[in-house]
Amino acid sequence: MKEYFKIGELFTYFFRKKDPNVSTSLKAMHFVNKLSIVIFLICLVVILYRLFIR
Repeated sequence: MKEYFKIGELFTYFFRKKDPNVSTSLKAMHFVNKLSIVIFLICLVVILYRLFIR
């Protein structure tokens, strides 16, 4: 069960070194993935806030 809740890979996804040989479309895909993860985390915080405060 611990395998499903590892968040180390999530943090390494945001802070890894840039590869100069990556194509533009792959860079765009990584940007969209990072953006969607950030938006999901913000929404999760808002939902938890509303659940516990209201």
